[in-house]
Amino acid sequence: MLTALTIRNLAIIEQVSLDLETGFSVLTGETGAGKSILIDALGLLLGGRADTQLVREGSDRAEVSGEFRLAADCAARTWLDQQALTDVEAPDQLLIRRVVFAEGRTRAFVNGQAVNAGPLRELGEQLIEIFGQSESQTLLRPDIQRQRLDAFADAPTALAAVAESAAAVHALDARIAELQQQDARDPSQLEFLRYQVRELELLDLRRETLDALEQDQRRLAHADQLISDGGRALDLLYAGEVAAHTQLGQALSRLSPLVALDPGFEEVVRLAEGAQAHLEEAADGLRRLLDRLDLDPAQLAEVERQLGAVHDLARKHRVKAEALGDHLAQLQRSLADSEGASAALEALARERTQAEKRYRDAADRLSAIRQQAATALAAEATALVRQLGMPNAQLEVSVTRLPDAPVRRTGQDDVRFDFTANPGQPPRPLARVASGGELSRISLALQVVITQDRSADTLIFDEVDAGISGGTAEIVGQQLRALGSHRQVLCVTHLAQVAAQARQHFGIRKQVEGNQTFTRVEPLAAKGRIDELARMQGGVDISDSARRHARELLARAGA
Repeated sequence: MLTALTIRNLAIIEQVSLDLETGFSVLTGETGAGKSILIDALGLLLGGRADTQLVREGSDRAEVSGEFRLAADCAARTWLDQQALTDVEAPDQLLIRRVVFAEGRTRAFVNGQAVNAGPLRELGEQLIEIFGQSESQTLLRPDIQRQRLDAFADAPTALAAVAESAAAVHALDARIAELQQQDARDPSQLEFLRYQVRELELLDLRRETLDALEQDQRRLAHADQLISDGGRALDLLYAGEVAAHTQLGQALSRLSPLVALDPGFEEVVRLAEGAQAHLEEAADGLRRLLDRLDLDPAQLAEVERQLGAVHDLARKHRVKAEALGDHLAQLQRSLADSEGASAALEALARERTQAEKRYRDAADRLSAIRQQAATALAAEATALVRQLGMPNAQLEVSVTRLPDAPVRRTGQDDVRFDFTANPGQPPRPLARVASGGELSRISLALQVVITQDRSADTLIFDEVDAGISGGTAEIVGQQLRALGSHRQVLCVTHLAQVAAQARQHFGIRKQVEGNQTFTRVEPLAAKGRIDELARMQGGVDISDSARRHARELLARAGA
């Protein structure tokens, strides 16, 4: 769960620090006070896209940090272990920090270690789930309805099996299409491909061969310099009249008798003798190298001819010389495919038949899971929607098997949510019959049902109670409070009936000081909470009756 949130220089927030508790918490405030900025900050913390316009005017960076407490068996803790990002001294603690610089750069840190946005999103999905105001509208889309059912079914293994087997079929389809194109190739194109392969096969195009040719070319082209300078160096080291070896021998003949006079000279003599031995080895090695060197214009010309042929072919085929070997291998594969396309196509067709059977079997298993889950989801969601002020509501989840549908990563089912709020009226597709307020309640009911035992430890609801009022709003608050009994739930709301159910209440205020706008967030104690609930019901001028009503809401909620 999220235990602390700190925001600095984000939009109109200069600095905000929140200490969060378990259970159900709410954030309330007037429109434009900055509630949505808090949701943006959480999204940023969890790896969302960074917008430099979020950096407060006059600041060089914005920063969001969050502290989490992790259960021993939670998915986030396993992920941290796998990525070697666990704080070994406090494995149940997690600190995430995200920095957005005004010039466009961003940095992210997990337990003090830098990470990219991609891994941060992976971690964030296991920590917090955010339900925005648009959730109810997206529920009208068939793909979202299918995703809601799959989330309730909680069958990741079956879903992965279908996606994996579908990918295998698609890969075979791509290979078959490629071979069919090869099989239909013009005979003149095929003959040209054979010519290219023969032309390249005449040369030894291994990378080590090319390196050896280049080394030979350098050695032969500079043979005169190697012989001249190497011979002079040999004279200086060993063979000349004033060679280093001769002078070192003379030095040793003077140093050796001194050892008897002063033992301290023994180490000097030992080092000088070692130097003499190394010098002799160097001279012997140099002599052997010079013996092998020869000015051979004919050999140089042959090496340069071979190198020229390699580079000419590289230019002709528009690749680098060192890549010619790989290019030849690619052409050889293409030629083999073209020459054996018919036989290969027959083999691939048999392989595809088997792959499609595996896909259909996996899709059948997934469909059976969906059918069973659809009944349970419809029953649980209908019961909850009825508690939210629609006593005659009926939600049905239909799963239609499409055995002749194309191979899809999501299986062969069409999923549709049907709904009716009125007795005597049969359920019809949700997009045709649900009003805005009804859609909000259905969406909330589905979110509550689906997330009961299957999601991140922290759930954020951003004004998902739009379009709801009165007694229904109080029931919504009660449901969110019930959800908070086994999850941390944070809700942005405009409804006093919802806010009264919270265990923890934060008030958000926008203040103008001088020419600057600031957002303040503070936890509300008993009196401040009564005033805030009264404001939410009665406007700017808070009456005594509005305060009495606020106290009644809190009393009914047991707060």
